[in-house]
Amino acid sequence: MITVILCAAGSGTRANLPENKILHELNGMPVLCYSLSAFAPYADEILVACREEDEARILPLLAPFPASRTVRGGETRTETVFRALREAHGDAVLVHDAARPFVTSDIIETCLESVKTYGSGICAVPLTDTAACVGTDGRISDMPPRKTLYALQTPQGFLTKDLIAAYEKAFAEKREKDFTDDSGVYAAYIGRPRICAGDRRNKKLTYPEDLLPAERVGFGVDTHAFAHQDEIDRGIARLNLNYITLCGVTIPSDRALLAHSDGDVAVHALMDALLSAIGERDIGYHFPDTDPQYKGISSMLLLGRVMDMVRAKSFKVANASISILAERPRLSPHIEAMKQTLSAALGCKNIAVAAGTNEKLGYVGEGRGITAYATVLLK
Repeated sequence: MITVILCAAGSGTRANLPENKILHELNGMPVLCYSLSAFAPYADEILVACREEDEARILPLLAPFPASRTVRGGETRTETVFRALREAHGDAVLVHDAARPFVTSDIIETCLESVKTYGSGICAVPLTDTAACVGTDGRISDMPPRKTLYALQTPQGFLTKDLIAAYEKAFAEKREKDFTDDSGVYAAYIGRPRICAGDRRNKKLTYPEDLLPAERVGFGVDTHAFAHQDEIDRGIARLNLNYITLCGVTIPSDRALLAHSDGDVAVHALMDALLSAIGERDIGYHFPDTDPQYKGISSMLLLGRVMDMVRAKSFKVANASISILAERPRLSPHIEAMKQTLSAALGCKNIAVAAGTNEKLGYVGEGRGITAYATVLLK
């Protein structure tokens, strides 16, 4: 039987958060849920060691995981783990920082195999930086050989009876504040623990920069037809046939594009890409062409509103790429102006705009319309 202890009794102080960081949403899901999902296939019981004030918010997150329950954490990490160990029923126990949401099945399986074979398994990765011991005077006193140094991670696995015995001795000697992880307690009272392969991606979320949302990709496509005279006569196309608007730039044209707004097909594709990246519905939902307030409206103005939605979800544009297919008018002289206009609107310098024809094929090749594709990367 395997018990997993998730240490979740932190406060989020170093991350500058008003809440425990394990309750902070990362890509739309609380950090704690990542660890719960990772360990659920392997655990007979999962003990989430938390603070009393966080329990009401944590309990609903445990509903999809019937083997999980909360235990009350302590003032220190050592006390938190010791309290959870007293309620553990497994023959083996894996202790994991709930603030390490990127733990993988490979890491967990490697740790478990080490416990079965050697009685312990401490996930670790070799240091790549030179490490130094520094005295209270700020001077380097020793530089251990880098090849012998590893950064220890979690999970850390043990036979439950051994880890309980080690913790009992530590608390009997009132040394609970001397240790920063379980391997230290085990090493002090049981023996030298065995390391196993960790992963550099299995980082602990500690500081504000660690909690930045991950990258998201969005894709959008839009098409507008050129207006015919009868559509102009019926008032559903612009009377001015001297230009079209693409990426916020006015471009001379012998025919206007049929649209409820200004017909900026490239910006429409870009807006759909941005909305898809943040999980929102398309521009037809947010700015319907049945609404009179959007009649003839500037698409750059609508792009500004979409960017407000992007920023509201704590994202920014890392880059954007737009490809416009048009047999006419000729777009290449306007590419740089398009890039500059979009760069200002998106707050990003990494903007690519490409233009091409459709080799006389289809509605684009026949000059009956323009199609634009857009991709964005958000961070």
